[in-house]
Amino acid sequence: MSPIISASGVGKTFRQLKRQSGFGGAVKSLFSRDYSEIRAVDGISFAIDPGEAVGYLGPNGAGKSTMIKMMTGILTPSAGTLSVLGREPHANRMVNAREIGVVFGQRSQLWWDLPVRDSYDLNRHIYDIPEARFAENLAFLTAMLDMAHYLDRPVRQLSLGQRMRAEIALALLHDPKILFLDEPTIGLDVVAKDAVRRFLSEVNKQRGTTIILTTHDLVDIEEICPRLIMVDDGKLLFDGELKRLRATLGSRRRLTLEFATDPGPLALSTATLAADEGTTKHYLLENETVSLLDVLGELGRGHGLKDVKLEEPDIEEVIRTFYQNKPKLAAAP
Repeated sequence: MSPIISASGVGKTFRQLKRQSGFGGAVKSLFSRDYSEIRAVDGISFAIDPGEAVGYLGPNGAGKSTMIKMMTGILTPSAGTLSVLGREPHANRMVNAREIGVVFGQRSQLWWDLPVRDSYDLNRHIYDIPEARFAENLAFLTAMLDMAHYLDRPVRQLSLGQRMRAEIALALLHDPKILFLDEPTIGLDVVAKDAVRRFLSEVNKQRGTTIILTTHDLVDIEEICPRLIMVDDGKLLFDGELKRLRATLGSRRRLTLEFATDPGPLALSTATLAADEGTTKHYLLENETVSLLDVLGELGRGHGLKDVKLEEPDIEEVIRTFYQNKPKLAAAP
């Protein structure tokens, strides 16, 4: 199976005019143009297969938006080769537009003063969607995103959560093979975020739509994207599954043991005591290979154990730890 997106040594450099300070510098700027180069994307390579859901992560200024714009054909790479749907995106922007969907959290593609339904009907004509398929898709998206009660309302009257669901539906009406999402849950309340996440996960699994997602809300990644591509300073730092990232960093799972009565200090070779609250002991499991059975086997009987709770580190802790200890080299092999 050929990748649906393939990047090999992709780079993007922007030229920025140098500002000269002082009167002399201002005069010099009138007669000469000195530029500095900003490398927003630096030699990034990856391959994404059809049907994958990939989270593209990095701090502000890491080059995420630049890479998304190159994949959607808005920008042209300065170096390397980039293929989306077997084509160069910037050279085939109009052709690729019929097979991709794009949602930017802060930019609306809906007509502000028109009912949502009218925006959808306009898109039907733009993408030349067969009427039967359009009706089928609209019914599916309306039901899945619970939009029936506001399809005939002007967009300006919708809440942010309602508008975002309408934006996502708009991007999917023409059956795109790839859906690019940039901060789709930004500013949404908890209920709206949950609805959007469930829907995107369902579309990926049911319809096989490839999803590329950038977000600062890491729960989006955990619930939608099994694979992470992580960048910083324009360079690729990690490409793989979240569980591999956890294993790479050391899992640091949390184990809580609750006893009927305080058994006193309990030192274990399989776990590190983090806090002792008498009848409740908190441990960290540093070794990925250590199982709960190993700990309980070492603990043995006779301590009046009442309850056991084992927790994986949440994704925010994992990502924070990664960037605090980010590798000096590019991506791990």
